[in-house]
Amino acid sequence: MNDFQAAADRVEIEALRGEFTDAAMMGDHDRLASLFTRDAVYRIPDAGIEHAGREAIRAGAGQLSQAWDYFVQTTHPGAILLDGDTASGRAYICELGRLRDGGSMLNYSLFHDRYRRTPEGWKFTERVFEVRYYDTTPLPGSAQVTAAPFTEPASE
Repeated sequence: MNDFQAAADRVEIEALRGEFTDAAMMGDHDRLASLFTRDAVYRIPDAGIEHAGREAIRAGAGQLSQAWDYFVQTTHPGAILLDGDTASGRAYICELGRLRDGGSMLNYSLFHDRYRRTPEGWKFTERVFEVRYYDTTPLPGSAQVTAAPFTEPASE
C-alpha cells in the first residue's frame, strides 16, 4: 500500500467515525446502521448490550435513543492500524445526557473498532464501547437555549 492510499484510508475511517457520532446525535438510526457491514456486531459490555447485524443495530439504536431527553457525544481521533482491506482502531469518546426519567450521565470512553473496506467504502465490522469514567451527578445545564442571541461586536 502506498503512502497516499494509507493517508486516504485514514481520512475515510476518521470520516466513518464522525458519521457515526452525527447519526447518533441526529437520531438517524437507518444511517447509523448503514455504517456497519451486514454481519457487524455492536457491543456495550458494561450495559449488557450486543447487537449483531445491521437490523439489530438499527433497532437497538432506536431503543436506546428513546431513553434520552438529550444526548451529546463527541468523538476524538484515536489510533488506526491499517492492514490492507481491514483495519482496527480506537476512538476516544465523551458523552453526556439527561435521561427521560430525570437521571444524568457523563462518561469518558473508548470505542474499540474493526473496519473493512467495502464497495461502498470503509464500514465497521465491530464496535465495542468501553467506559473509563462514569458519573451520574445531576447535570446543571439544560437542552433549552436561553442565552441572548449573538450580535456582532460594535465597530470602533
